[in-house]
Amino acid sequence: MSVITPKDCFHQPQVADLRLIACPGAEELTNLIDKHLVRWASEAGYQTNSFIIESACPRFQSGDAKGLVKESVRGDDIFIVVDPGNYSVTYKLFNYENHLSPDDHFANLKRLIQAVAGKAHRVSVIMPSLYGGRQHRRVSRESLDCAVALQELQAMGVKNIITFDAHDPRLMNAVPLMSFDNAMPTYQVLKNLLKKNPEISFDKDKFIVVSPDEGAMSRNMYFSSVLGCNLGMFYKRRDYTAWSMAATPSSLTSIWAIPSRARPSSSLTTSSLPARACWKLPPT
Repeated sequence: MSVITPKDCFHQPQVADLRLIACPGAEELTNLIDKHLVRWASEAGYQTNSFIIESACPRFQSGDAKGLVKESVRGDDIFIVVDPGNYSVTYKLFNYENHLSPDDHFANLKRLIQAVAGKAHRVSVIMPSLYGGRQHRRVSRESLDCAVALQELQAMGVKNIITFDAHDPRLMNAVPLMSFDNAMPTYQVLKNLLKKNPEISFDKDKFIVVSPDEGAMSRNMYFSSVLGCNLGMFYKRRDYTAWSMAATPSSLTSIWAIPSRARPSSSLTTSSLPARACWKLPPT
């Protein structure tokens, strides 16, 4: 079976021209994507300086904002890049400097979708950190932020969502008729770890991979298997008599670190775990 490379997309007859739009705070990532696309297009014989369309989300004196796309997008295949986890973006209002929250980033995304709605051939969203991903399930009278957000994007005409390492990939069940790609950047994590820390040693007597909770076990089992080191897990024991369901010092009574030498192919049972260590949290 032949391997399809990114530049093959430019060799095939295109239904629509590919264009990129960056939400405020996602310019750096969009420029990086654009750099790769320009190179691949050049290798395929398609010459262009950039795929990025200039856009903005200016604010009125009242604090309300609007989405503005400064070029025609009629018939184009639009990819909008948004980074809800970028808290460094600010705007001034009444002499106060305000930082954009994930809610503000998501609102800007919807504004730009509205700006191209009905004109673009197709709209896709690249969202490295999935908005509302931490609130992926309901306990008692809680909201389901991520599921509602995905359904809202689908209702606005978005055809594809591309994210990385979602907190719970089962969130795609909220939009079964929309494409949802959850890319796992495990290789990139290891690559950058070695690049930024060349002195690091993966000797199993000195190095251990620790999973922060049960939900991240599969990812960390992969890391420990590739690196040939031991695997550990944090077990958070909550005080469910407390009102808050968040992982705060008031609701967490203790954290267990369970080191294990079990291989990923074996079952992680309590009998296979040789030791336990418990750290009690200080009283609040």
